[in-house]
Amino acid sequence: MSGLPVPAADGSLVWPEPLTEGVLVRRYKRFLADVTLQDGSLVTAHTANTGAMLGCSEPGRPVWLSRHDRPGRKYPYSLEMIRMPSAMVGVNTGIPNRLVEAAVAAGAVAELPRPDALRREVRRGASRLDLLLETAGRETLVEIKNCTLVENGAALFPDAVTVRGARHLEELATLAANGCRAVIFIVVQRSDAEWFNPADAIDPHWGRTLRRVVAAGVELLAYRAEVTPGRIALADRLEARL
Repeated sequence: MSGLPVPAADGSLVWPEPLTEGVLVRRYKRFLADVTLQDGSLVTAHTANTGAMLGCSEPGRPVWLSRHDRPGRKYPYSLEMIRMPSAMVGVNTGIPNRLVEAAVAAGAVAELPRPDALRREVRRGASRLDLLLETAGRETLVEIKNCTLVENGAALFPDAVTVRGARHLEELATLAANGCRAVIFIVVQRSDAEWFNPADAIDPHWGRTLRRVVAAGVELLAYRAEVTPGRIALADRLEARL
C-alpha cells in the first residue's frame, strides 16, 4: 500500500511505499481513469482533478498510482502522475496543498518564512482559503492552485473555466485591502515550464481578475515542481508574465 505522501525534512513529499506503475487507457467521467497494470490487469483509479487535464491525459502514456486500502473506499487506486514526452506531470490536485505546507514548514520557500503557527482550510468571507500562516503576529493567507498545462514553455492556469477560482482571488483582494498579506500560490506539477501565464484563452475572466487583484496588492507566487515516482519537491520560482 503506497498511501499518501509524507513530508521530508527538506520540505519535499515522499511516498512511504513505491507507487504502482501502469499505462493509461482512458480518463472519463472527470474523476475516473482506466489503467492497465504491469501484470496485465485493468483497474479503475480515482482521479483527484476537476480540470480538463489538457496535455496530460493521453491514452497509452505511463502512469503511476497510489493505493489506499481504507475500508469502504470504492476505488483503491488513485492516479498520481503521468509521463508525457517532455516531463513527468503530477495530476493529483491534493498534492500542492500538502507540498506547499511541507515546504513552508521546513523553511524552503524564501518568500514565506517558516511560520510560528499554521492552519489549514481557513474560512474568510464566502470562501475557504488553503493556509493561514502566523509569523511574528502577522497573518498571511495563502490560496494554492495546481497547474499541469504547459505550452511552449508557458505554464498556464486554469485548464478549464473556474468560477470558484475567481472567487478565491476576490477574497484575497479583500484581505489585502484590509491589511493582511494575501498570496495566490501556483504549483506547476511538472519540470518543463519556463514561466507562468494566466490561461486567457481558456478562462479570460480568471486572467482579468488575477491581473486586477495583483495590482491591488495580492502576491503571486508560481513555483515549478520536480516530480518523480518517489518524490515531489518545489524546485524554483517562475517568472509571472501578466
